[in-house]
Amino acid sequence: MQHETINGFQRGAPVLELRGITKRFPGVLANDRIDLEMRAGEIHAILGENGAGKTTLMKILYGMLQPDEGEIYIRGQRVKFHSPQDAIALGIGMVHQNRTLVAAHTVLENIVLGHPRAGRVLNLKRAGEEVAALCERYGFKVDLKASVWQLSEGEKQVVEILKALYRGARILILDEPTSALAPSETEKLLASIQAMANDELAIVPFITHKLPIVLATSHRVTVLRGGRVTARLDTANANERILAREMVGREVIFRLERATVERGAPVLQVEGLSALSNRGYLALRNVSFTVHEGEIFGIAGVSGNGQHELAEVLAGLRPAVGGRVLLDGKDITNASTLERWRLGMGYIPAERNEVGSIGDFSLVENTAMNYYFDPQYARRGIVDYKAMRRLTEEIIAHYKVVTPGPDVRARNLSGGNLQKVILGRVLARRPRVIIANLPTQGLDVGATEFVQNQLIEAKKAGAAVLLISEDLDEVLALSDRIAPIYEGAFMGILPGGEAEREHVGAMIAGTLPKDLVV
Repeated sequence: MQHETINGFQRGAPVLELRGITKRFPGVLANDRIDLEMRAGEIHAILGENGAGKTTLMKILYGMLQPDEGEIYIRGQRVKFHSPQDAIALGIGMVHQNRTLVAAHTVLENIVLGHPRAGRVLNLKRAGEEVAALCERYGFKVDLKASVWQLSEGEKQVVEILKALYRGARILILDEPTSALAPSETEKLLASIQAMANDELAIVPFITHKLPIVLATSHRVTVLRGGRVTARLDTANANERILAREMVGREVIFRLERATVERGAPVLQVEGLSALSNRGYLALRNVSFTVHEGEIFGIAGVSGNGQHELAEVLAGLRPAVGGRVLLDGKDITNASTLERWRLGMGYIPAERNEVGSIGDFSLVENTAMNYYFDPQYARRGIVDYKAMRRLTEEIIAHYKVVTPGPDVRARNLSGGNLQKVILGRVLARRPRVIIANLPTQGLDVGATEFVQNQLIEAKKAGAAVLLISEDLDEVLALSDRIAPIYEGAFMGILPGGEAEREHVGAMIAGTLPKDLVV
């Protein structure tokens, strides 16, 4: 990389160094003597499986955690962070995967909220001019007067980045910045990230599980596995297969074979289904479809277009305001969640921590949440703990859950391992229909491959699988039929094997290609 001067420092010169960073938690060595160098004007990707130590390392860099050993240097000067305020003062900003915005406030109010320069008297006019200048410089487009609840997911991500830049960030940590974006939004965001790297912004450390984005955007890659650095690569010398192998320690199969299974009888029938959002507006609009035995029916869309409401209505967690749902011909529109489970419905929620598990419960107790009514595992309301423990151990072994044992609390598992437990307890009942809502969101490439293959195996066994995903490539790879969803309504239903990425991408953005007949 050529060295050129940018506002007093050289492009390509080290601006931040981590030396021998070590962090221990009870029973876990999260970071093991990690060295990391980040240079001015480059996009540096940090890769690793769930539980590899990426998040811990970035929290240390942002002052949210303190290392047990090791040193941090910024432009050659040793620093020590006691809190995120210390990191912010030295020009480090972090954009978390989970939004931290206030929905009722405007974009501008969210950006200046809590900023030291706001003082007692807030000069919104001056702040607006400064933020508008940042937007112009980096190609961001967002209405500063709009309320956050009115924004798309891509626009919300822009607001989070602007918050960090407005606070003076010169080193910007981005955690899964494109995970909930449509293809068109992803392209715009990546162009702005490149503009930031090309300008005076010192560096953009970039955490993601999407290998094509890493290859298209970053200059260098550092791979973590088991808390240690396993590879340092120039992106120009890497490809998806090399990066995946370094991440998981084995070859990863990227092209899943869409299993050819003779489609059976209708299992799940949805007729004119409508539902309200938590705010009371119509989020799901007159949706109709059928999922058959031995079929994966994929719903593709950007977050906030009615998929969440659809999943909850089908699972019995949200009432329908119109239409009906049938399971094997039985009307279950107003049935309880328990009754749906007894009839053969399995539900994998998107919120694995908030809905899919109880963090302070053991894995045995979390598994029991789906079996307390099953006479094989409970009698007269009393759970057979020994039987439930055996089942949990079988799930741990079959689904390769990395954990010391079944008595570990759920909150101590990485996201990928917790998802395997949730998946295993659902599939162990061999449900007739599986509602899989964002089953691979936030998972590393190895865990994603595993979950996808389990859904394919369930399909082969005759289950009807409803796959709801914001990963367009995942929907295209797995689905026998695809329904792009936009503003709560289907834009059509397409044959999976014939659907083109560009067409589906346009449809989830609300555009129906002229040459497409649905």
